[in-house]
Amino acid sequence: MGEKDILEIESKNLDVAEAEFMNIRQSTIRAVEGGHIELQQVCALSIDGERVEVTQGAAALMRGTNLSLNQSIGGVIVGDNTNLNFSFTPVSVSSGEAVVKRSAIGIMAAKEINSDNSTSILMIGRNINGNVTTLLDWRSALAIGAITGGIFGLFSIFRKR
Repeated sequence: MGEKDILEIESKNLDVAEAEFMNIRQSTIRAVEGGHIELQQVCALSIDGERVEVTQGAAALMRGTNLSLNQSIGGVIVGDNTNLNFSFTPVSVSSGEAVVKRSAIGIMAAKEINSDNSTSILMIGRNINGNVTTLLDWRSALAIGAITGGIFGLFSIFRKR
């Protein structure tokens, strides 16, 4: 393993960070790409990696195989397996399992969702287990969509005249 494969950064402002293994603390970064990424108190625009662990950080876009957020904020999270612990994200999409513990999620979609005292606006999944408070279930989301479509259809009729 060469020196470029391991990157450790603390208290820096960077544009791009790329390495196989990364440990970044108290920094701001525009883009992070790598295999195993550990971030503590880091703000990043985009993060792309195999295994990503963020503690007390923020990111606008996160992609990866295994994503883990602990006391963090993520704008859009896309991964195979996600783990949210005391975190917030407006949109989270997982092709596999999502584990959510005491977190707030806008819209979450996953094959299997395991929740522990979390809240969301809408959760979509094949299996949803645990204690979760949702604003919308599939029936109310369907009703809201039908009402919104009817209102837009009515306005389009009046606008043509």
